[in-house]
Amino acid sequence: MDNLAIVLNKPKYPGNIGSVARCAKNMGISSIFVVNPLDVDRAKIEQLATHFALDVVEKITYVDSLDRALAPFNYVVGTTGRSGDTSLKRSMVYPGKMAEDIVDISQNNKVALVFGPEDRGLTNSELTYCDVLVKIPTSESLKSINLSHAVMIICYEIFTARLACTSVFTPKLATSEEIEAMYDHLQEMFLRINFIKTQNPEYWMTNVRRFLSRTKLLAKDVKIILGICHQVELYGKGKIG
Repeated sequence: MDNLAIVLNKPKYPGNIGSVARCAKNMGISSIFVVNPLDVDRAKIEQLATHFALDVVEKITYVDSLDRALAPFNYVVGTTGRSGDTSLKRSMVYPGKMAEDIVDISQNNKVALVFGPEDRGLTNSELTYCDVLVKIPTSESLKSINLSHAVMIICYEIFTARLACTSVFTPKLATSEEIEAMYDHLQEMFLRINFIKTQNPEYWMTNVRRFLSRTKLLAKDVKIILGICHQVELYGKGKIG
């Protein structure tokens, strides 16, 4: 659990931050990142965290952007309340399946569990940072889940899945920062060779992200792709024949 971190993106209520801290403490997670919170009233945070989780509250890292918060992580789990496929075309799983994968991946990689604002969740652009999307199934009579409840469900599934873990684990993956740098280089190269359209290139990169997200990219894999981009650029400039 030491390689897991909870990332709260733009939470609105300090009480929810405190409740999440207590949930994290319950499940053995000590790392929380909070991105652009609306209110950080310390008294309200501590009230809901209770004295049991004050040590977790003390170590909360506040960050001004989601990409900066996720930069050091090798694997990013995004939570969403949407049903079916999204325009991002990411795979969507339920918490049980997600937990099995995370127990494996987290042995050698830092994993971020990302939760969006209470009123709307993560946007499409924010979900592009995620390697997998997880949806908590709910009754049709009430689909929305309190932020701290969602955090507890996800963390509990991972905590209990550890009991059945194996001895063979996924090796170290590329970080989110390395992955995003790779996509930036790919987009630049695709524009130069007219592989994607100049209007709204992010939209045309969606399928590329979908294709590459089917595998877990290692740091060395990203270096190979960047090397290919570099050679294509040199060829385009007539520096190699």
